[in-house]
Amino acid sequence: MIYKYCTETNTGLTRQNNEDAVAFDESTGLVVLADGMGGYNAGEVASNMATAQIKAELGRWLAQAGGQAGPRDIRRAMEICVDNANEAIFNAARTHAAYAGMGTTLVVGVFQGHALLVGHIGDSRCYRFRRGALVQVTRDHSLLQEQVDAGLLTPQQAAVSVNKNLVTRALGVENAVQLELTECQVEDGDLYLLCSDGLSDMVSDAAMAEVLAQQTSLSQRAKDLVRVANEQGGRDNITVLLAQAEAAPPTRGLISRWLGK
Repeated sequence: MIYKYCTETNTGLTRQNNEDAVAFDESTGLVVLADGMGGYNAGEVASNMATAQIKAELGRWLAQAGGQAGPRDIRRAMEICVDNANEAIFNAARTHAAYAGMGTTLVVGVFQGHALLVGHIGDSRCYRFRRGALVQVTRDHSLLQEQVDAGLLTPQQAAVSVNKNLVTRALGVENAVQLELTECQVEDGDLYLLCSDGLSDMVSDAAMAEVLAQQTSLSQRAKDLVRVANEQGGRDNITVLLAQAEAAPPTRGLISRWLGK
């Protein structure tokens, strides 16, 4: 499987600074997205620490593994790297007054062959777009999601709730945090979307699917997602990462190459 990646980030229409951060490593199939906690101090510091440290540590481990690591090894490596990032952010918040209380959401994924392992903390999301259907892969760690799960709110009521940003789990806020992990089988043509809530709070799943279905470049679709979020009000920073899966062409044999076939 061959993967193509593209990112786009935007401050939005109401915020003064961008507290989102995003990164990917094409050589190892690593993707990372973080959203610094709104209402916390130095959220942009937390999100940048998370993406930079996880990309460096997990990317280095994946490069050394050379594609030979199994799913269990990758899960453990991801958990260790996220724990290290949580500790670094938590300690920075305790030792620097300007960073007190900072934290971040996180989505981190590793694409390897026909598989995706994705971990998340908070309400930044991963979606899969397959044959015209958009499915949310991750499940928000938020008060709103807990109310939906408990039957106190319907998904339709949750979509218009004013309490969308109350997360129940975040990176760097406490000395330990639990990463929720999900494994996905990747098919030829799959398109994966990682995003901060600046997109998912402003744009419906149907509208996202409409953009992703366009026969435009990956970069253009990323730009269009941001544009639609801003057209709907742009009340938060907006960050997207797209990962397109395509089946690798079959390898020709030596004799076929000699014969030019």
